This record gives sequence, C-alpha cells and structure tokens, in this order.
Amino acid sequence: MCNNPNYHGHNYELEVKVVGETDPDTGYVIDMGQLKQIIFEEIEQRFDHKNFNLDVPEFQSLIPSAEHICFVIWQLLRQRLPNQLDLTVRLYETPRNYVEYPA
Repeated sequence: MCNNPNYHGHNYELEVKVVGETDPDTGYVIDMGQLKQIIFEEIEQRFDHKNFNLDVPEFQSLIPSAEHICFVIWQLLRQRLPNQLDLTVRLYETPRNYVEYPA
C-alpha cells in the first residue's frame, strides 16, 4: 500500500527465463513468438496501465509489492508453460532494484 491516497505508479521491466531441453526438430527450448504471446495475454493485458489496488483481481486481498507482483506473474506464466520447462521471473522496479522468483 502507498501512503498517497491516489497511490503511485511504476514502470516495471520484466525478464522471463525459460530453461529446458532443446527440441531437436525446432532447435528451440520454446518458440519466442509463443512466449511473447503468452506474456502479452497473461501479463501485459492484465497489468499494463492498471491500478493494482483497484483494477487487478489478484491484488484485491494481496499487497501489490514487487515481491507479490513477481510471484503472481510467475504463477500465471507457469500455468501456461509445459511442466518440463523451468521458469524464472525477474521484475525490475528500478534499473538496479529487482526481485526474482524463484530466488
């Protein structure tokens, strides 16, 4: 929560790391276009230019700290990716301050 009654905003930077075996047929761990589309659908459409406290159901009962936002992003992406792929999400609040899940 913010002490300002009108809240405040951030311009976060999101880094998504997917690790797994390279598919010998495609040469990919995951198709980057497919990953970009998943991030767009699950994260950008849900969170971009939104007031997390008021507009995002995931944060109706959860404080939208960078740590919580990162974990929620991880959960949303995890459900869309094959189980055999490892996933790490890093969320930058500033160029030098970030949180990562799993840590």
